[in-house]
Amino acid sequence: MKLPRLAATLPLALGACAVLATFSTPVAAQTVRWAAAGDALTMDPHSQNEGPTHVMNHQVYDSLVFRDQDMKLAPRLATSWRITDDPSVWEFKLREGVKYHNGNPFTADDVVFSIMRAKHENSDMKGLLTSVVEVVKVDDHTVRMRTDGPNPLLPNNLTNLFIMDREWAEENKVTLPQNYKAGDETFAVRNANGTGPFRLAKREPDVRTELERNEDYWGKGTFPMEVSKVVFTPVRSAATRVAALLSGEVDFLLDPPVQDLERLSAAKGLVVRSGPENRTIFLGMQQALPELRSSDVKGKNPFADKRVREAMNIAINREAVKRVVMRGQSVPAGIVAPPFIDGYDKAMDVVPATDVARAKALLAEAGYPNGFSVTLACPNDRYVNDEAICQAVTGMFGQIGVRARLSAQPKSIHFAELPKGEYDLYMLGWGVPTMDSHYVFHYLFETKTDKGGSWNFTGYSKPRVDELISAMTREVDPGSRAGMVAEVWKTVQDDVVYLPIHHQMLNWAMKDNIDFPVQSENYPYFKLLKFKK
Repeated sequence: MKLPRLAATLPLALGACAVLATFSTPVAAQTVRWAAAGDALTMDPHSQNEGPTHVMNHQVYDSLVFRDQDMKLAPRLATSWRITDDPSVWEFKLREGVKYHNGNPFTADDVVFSIMRAKHENSDMKGLLTSVVEVVKVDDHTVRMRTDGPNPLLPNNLTNLFIMDREWAEENKVTLPQNYKAGDETFAVRNANGTGPFRLAKREPDVRTELERNEDYWGKGTFPMEVSKVVFTPVRSAATRVAALLSGEVDFLLDPPVQDLERLSAAKGLVVRSGPENRTIFLGMQQALPELRSSDVKGKNPFADKRVREAMNIAINREAVKRVVMRGQSVPAGIVAPPFIDGYDKAMDVVPATDVARAKALLAEAGYPNGFSVTLACPNDRYVNDEAICQAVTGMFGQIGVRARLSAQPKSIHFAELPKGEYDLYMLGWGVPTMDSHYVFHYLFETKTDKGGSWNFTGYSKPRVDELISAMTREVDPGSRAGMVAEVWKTVQDDVVYLPIHHQMLNWAMKDNIDFPVQSENYPYFKLLKFKK
């Protein structure tokens, strides 16, 4: 994960004039100028399973299926899909007459290539395809995928799985995904050739990205396609982003600061649209190492003791975070999964009461009557008020004697270091594009191997949990599968693997001549944006 880290070199707060200059290019009436705190990590569609990266790639590439504004599975490059007579084989019928931006025709060969590319060890998308053992072209517009047993949820796993042009990839020597952790810089990092509604016209990571409407898009006539050009500028400073919108230099703000929502809503010519987001914010703890790397405790790991994890859990005052940091724009959480998903149980999403005295007693029982020190790693441009949340939480930990040193960094650094497994305590946010609990289990709780647990940096490992996670992908009886899901949730909740903070609320701020309802995945599909007449 070592792209040129321009974000790391930018000052945390840029002067408004300097940043607003990037928006000053004269634009046509159908241009949308868009700003957000952080940029996509890469344009390689299979390299990183990360929200802002998917947001950008969704404009340029297409997946076989996607989630519409109502979060329902909808056709994209696949027009239909079904389980064949063999319950382990899914068949996808592909859209005909589709062309890539360079004019190459879209065929089944590209789907076979893309699925296998996304299964490569370099790909952060491989965890969605662990059950896929074979991809076969039946004809130019039919593909069959065989899984290692029945997998009724396979289409759910494909909503962010983008299809690349095999010929283009071969010509540009990008048949393998970018190895982000190793710092690969490939042609696919700054260039793209998709079938999506917009062409990539200009890409300067962490500076500016320009997209131009694909006049040959297969969806013209189906989607509004009123936007002719999209200009994206990442601006880490919240005050500068707001100033850009208020001054008219920006048309759309993906992540308006919660402290400015009232001002933006009241501003003439602007509107704020809100809704629940498919994302939960939480903290992870390294529980498996014999000794933490950033702690003053030597010879043992405080987080390995469940009593310490319980103490930290009840030290967090989630209502205070909601009220003071989030200005009411969050839902305190007791579980690391949003309410949208299959398998979510409201009875488990109980927010633990804050109890400083009990937390101190638990620490003393665990052998830490004077607490201990540890570093909390946090992004400062990824989630809503992420650094402010971490600042608040460090204070809460301090009340029970856990001296957490905050290390807040741009997401380009945070998510480069996180996969190395070197953080003892860290912030992470998790959305669930499959809308199923298995996605949470497979990435966050399954034992970390080359087949699963790719975002489990806690060291948590339990054979029974792994067994159930594997079995539920092949279980076709709804009742039996629901029982498996419930057992895993109960186990991991009892084990206090993570420290949930809140379910994130979603706000988009924009000029009032724009008709653009929020989408719970926080994915703005600009092909759906309409201008009010």
